[in-house]
Amino acid sequence: MMKVFRGFQHPGVAPACAVTIGNFDGVHRGHQAMLALLRGEAAQRGVPSCVMTFEPHPRDFFAGARQQPDLAPARVGTLRDKLVDLAQCGVDQTVVLPFDAKLAALSPADFIEQVLQRGLGARYVLVGDDFRFGARRAGDYALLDAAGEQAGFDVARMNSYEVHGLRVSSSAVREALGQGRMLDASRLLGRPYCISGHVVHGRKLGRTLGFKTLNLRFAHWKPAASGIFVVRVHGLAEQPLAGVANLGVRPSLDANDVNGGRVLLETHCLDWPAALGPEGAYGKIIRVELLHKLHDELRYDGLDALTQGIRQDCADARAWLSRRI
Repeated sequence: MMKVFRGFQHPGVAPACAVTIGNFDGVHRGHQAMLALLRGEAAQRGVPSCVMTFEPHPRDFFAGARQQPDLAPARVGTLRDKLVDLAQCGVDQTVVLPFDAKLAALSPADFIEQVLQRGLGARYVLVGDDFRFGARRAGDYALLDAAGEQAGFDVARMNSYEVHGLRVSSSAVREALGQGRMLDASRLLGRPYCISGHVVHGRKLGRTLGFKTLNLRFAHWKPAASGIFVVRVHGLAEQPLAGVANLGVRPSLDANDVNGGRVLLETHCLDWPAALGPEGAYGKIIRVELLHKLHDELRYDGLDALTQGIRQDCADARAWLSRRI
């Protein structure tokens, strides 16, 4: 089971490791190839494999520091989903470093000494071909390699990973999701794009309209995808449940609205399992796979129009799913 640490000042952090560093947004096929290489190198050295990642995303931090929220990148996944994906890739431990002003100000030399050597006991460091680190991104692979040779840890660089001539990157995944190209996103990720979380109570509007929804709310997350999707829901029954989901950031019209303008994923299962009962999903962790985008979010004039819109989305979802069988 993968161990997760907030920072490296914990007694449970391994005293030595083979480490790779990055944001790992989406844990796509390029990341997966890198993690497979990392595991092999860790096994050869008899040390645990380790991922060091950051939360918030460094660009989120700088966007906040400069009071320019538009600079914050859209994100492929939440921290929860990142950690689940890393565990599934067989990583032994993940260290989540809070990205703050102190970390941003570390020089490349201090980052190597304080974080890699003293903090993690790095024996092997694997980075991507575009890796930069330290204040003002002044550190690069050549500097890291030279430091490793002097300090006694190995450094390696992995070139870009390509699928059908396309470089696999988090940026490419974000672009595919932003354009609703879910099949392309799944090819880059090596699996359908999915979002997980605890089912929470919402506005209860869906059930009054005859379309009960499973609600997942997310704080401080700017998703790369948005709109209405055909989905599969895992975690409620033995088999995944087909459904329709609305993913978006909805500004609250009411100061007391429970959603509070945060990101919300509302999922309606086309066939609700009777064994669950009407309240049986609350508190459960579900995983929602976004298979196909139907359309962008729409603004409806009144509840009647909204009801008709949801009914049409359900019919379109059933039609799309029937063509996939």
